[in-house]
Amino acid sequence: MAEATSPPTGYRLLLPSGWVQIPLRQSKTEEIVHRIVTDAFRRAPGDIPRDKLTPLRLEMERRLRAAIADARKAKALEIYLPMRLSGEMNLGASIVVSEARLPSHSAPDASDVAVSHPTEVAARLISRSHGTELDLSSGEIDGALAVRQERVMPADPGHGAEMASRRVDYLVSVPGDPSRWFVAAFSTIGAGNPQDDLADALVEWFDALMATFRWSWA
Repeated sequence: MAEATSPPTGYRLLLPSGWVQIPLRQSKTEEIVHRIVTDAFRRAPGDIPRDKLTPLRLEMERRLRAAIADARKAKALEIYLPMRLSGEMNLGASIVVSEARLPSHSAPDASDVAVSHPTEVAARLISRSHGTELDLSSGEIDGALAVRQERVMPADPGHGAEMASRRVDYLVSVPGDPSRWFVAAFSTIGAGNPQDDLADALVEWFDALMATFRWSWA
């Protein structure tokens, strides 16, 4: 891939059916929640009694708002969530997309700040690996340097994490702007154990999804 003369304006992922993308730079949260919930329940099986649909709908709306609020606190750009055709939402997995500026160092004359080259950033991140609790590797995604981090995060009820989770982060250097990194953070609790077979399968799925990542300049 030829070196980009200007930074990309966006990205594309081949998202499978059953997942929804929620942009967080918009202020119309209620409209977004209403549209997602309405669409989900439009596909709900007709044999589900109405008195059972209403509590499901209210719970879905509550969880969606909570997920959106948490992602916005983290200054994320978008969040992706899996939705079931029955109208139930599975929050056992999520993808949060954000942007980071990582890291910078003092220039030789100490009067300016120079941005670290992407390969230097990758080397720093990989050097922080400790034992088996954190797995780091580097490579390329759509011609840009990418760093992959995988670890198990312990439960933290004080911050709303009732269960341990498996987390995989992809940090991708933005072409044409070495100070910026695209970050896609995948999290799953598996079937209740972040290291069970379901968690393993979901991590493989996320790796395959990131293989479809492409920059866009349109």
